[in-house]
Amino acid sequence: MLATQIRQKDSIFYFGSYPAIDLLEKVRFISRFYGEGEEIAAARISQKDEIAQFIAKIERTDNAFQRGVSRAKVRSLKNFYETAVSQPPIPGTVLLFTSEKLRFQTLAGAEGVGHLSEPQQKFLIIDGQHRLAALQFYMHDHTAEAGTISVPCMIFDGRSEDFATEMFVTINSTPTRINKSHLIDLYERVSFAEPHRKFAARLVASLYSEADSPLRYRINRLGGRSAQDKWILQAELFNELHRWVNRDWRRIQLAGGSRLEVPRYYGMVRDFFKAAERVWGDAWGHANYMVTKPVTIKAMLRVCADLAREDGQEADGRIKRWEGRLAPWGEQVRAYRSEGFYERFPAKGEIERVARVHRELGKVAGIDPRGAS
Repeated sequence: MLATQIRQKDSIFYFGSYPAIDLLEKVRFISRFYGEGEEIAAARISQKDEIAQFIAKIERTDNAFQRGVSRAKVRSLKNFYETAVSQPPIPGTVLLFTSEKLRFQTLAGAEGVGHLSEPQQKFLIIDGQHRLAALQFYMHDHTAEAGTISVPCMIFDGRSEDFATEMFVTINSTPTRINKSHLIDLYERVSFAEPHRKFAARLVASLYSEADSPLRYRINRLGGRSAQDKWILQAELFNELHRWVNRDWRRIQLAGGSRLEVPRYYGMVRDFFKAAERVWGDAWGHANYMVTKPVTIKAMLRVCADLAREDGQEADGRIKRWEGRLAPWGEQVRAYRSEGFYERFPAKGEIERVARVHRELGKVAGIDPRGAS
């Protein structure tokens, strides 16, 4: 298909349009929708497809998320398609996702415009299931008219499951969708959430609310009230903590599970950031430095996991010990000035840049990646 490549910070995605009849063949509905005597069955979802599994469970768990798939909404959308004449029936884009990396070939002399390949599997609909369901019912009764409709689409490809689920939760925040609820908060409230995800969610909650947390009120919970500047999105923080917890999960279970280990892991993260704050000095929390920006916080959390594996058992004197280990960071402050930071740490995107900063910070402090086994 012909598409426009869009760049926003480290993200690359595509804008294009499909004829309605073609698009409906290329997407999968993961919820069941009803029309007048008609039904769109939910697609079967592979157990390996964690993105679709998560979104489907949200769509189908009305009580947990205070959300029901609205027949009235589909009906009203179909009616709008039937009555709209001068106004476009679908003026807004639907958001599509595929984990496959699509090929983009730029047209000669047309920067940012080119041909985008098709995925082998059907697209997952991140946003727009109701609109497309109504469109399918509309096509049953008005095939000729539906043939004149093209649907604008934003296409995201080659991303992780976390990217898709975060986008779904962030976008779906109107009264008919998830009630601006926070993905991380919801892990505590739903039965299907895995224990290691709940564990990481509890760590995030502690880092936000505990009085001795260096990140207290610095975490953007997509609605949390605070006059202070936020440093990192809750979902970003969760992803890094879950990465660590998931790696150590067997060890955590053997050590007593959440009841004993959530406080211990919180203590390690708290002490690490207290030590880091001391060694970074005035750059900590300073707007002209990247020290407390998401890319560096995520990289520091990875160093924290490495250091905890090497020297995390003894809590007494830990802040002072770790301050000594991280002391060389104080000599690197200039490299973390906001001006020129992205040139000093070049990368293809945020994921690669976090990994690079992690390696640099670990190398300077003499902390091996993943710590001692």
